[in-house]
Amino acid sequence: MTILMDEARTLWRSRTLVWGLTRREVSARHSGTVLGVLWPYLQPLLTIAAYYLVFDVVFSMRLGEGAPTHAVGAFLIVGALPWMAFCDAISRGMSSLLDAGGLLQKNPLPPVLFVTRTVLASLVVYVPLLLVVAVLYAPSHRFNTAVLIFPVFLALQVLLSLLLGFVLAILAAALRDTVQLVGFLLSVGIYLSPVLFPITMFPEKWRWILWLNPMTALVQGYQEILLRGAWPPLSAWLVTLGWLGLATVLLSVLVSRSRDQLVDWL
Repeated sequence: MTILMDEARTLWRSRTLVWGLTRREVSARHSGTVLGVLWPYLQPLLTIAAYYLVFDVVFSMRLGEGAPTHAVGAFLIVGALPWMAFCDAISRGMSSLLDAGGLLQKNPLPPVLFVTRTVLASLVVYVPLLLVVAVLYAPSHRFNTAVLIFPVFLALQVLLSLLLGFVLAILAAALRDTVQLVGFLLSVGIYLSPVLFPITMFPEKWRWILWLNPMTALVQGYQEILLRGAWPPLSAWLVTLGWLGLATVLLSVLVSRSRDQLVDWL
């Protein structure tokens, strides 16, 4: 934990630099385009708009008993948007040190700056969209007090994305196969989470597999808050905290063991 506290202090001392790097990262993703800064927001917005149009308007599909809501499009939006945010932050964070390898070899900069820059650049796009979704869903429950927990779950997702992104960035630097493996897991992970279907529709004897996905508990929490206006179940809290604890331990071990070799791996 002492090692991670040192990393946290480094980030705090360099917060101005981190924010500047983050802004430059966001700008680089849409440089040379006509719509500019709107492009990073358009992709997720068009995706969730398509969900709503196809499933709710065109086909009027409905979920059965036990689902947090009957409207399929409304259900998909609440799970798919956090999932897209998680995948974007993890995949970009995992490649952050590889992309900055040349710079790190020439300058003794803390690697944590580059991982944080990349993860935050993704979250700068998705967090405002998630907050807008929360505001749009809140009136259906008369602004129930459970909505106040939504920013807490959002903060937990940001922290988990940062920790896992750093873990995977170090592993990717040591073993390039990590990028391909994690890319595959992210592509199939949406089917092993309650994003596309309620958790109650998954066979009960295989339901434990869903909890191996770090986003299952968070998505379940979002669904309870926004679709039912209820507080997340205790299991969602415990599993999320468990993933945060595991990621913290892994990161602490990896940082301590790779500190003298990381730049050479890049």
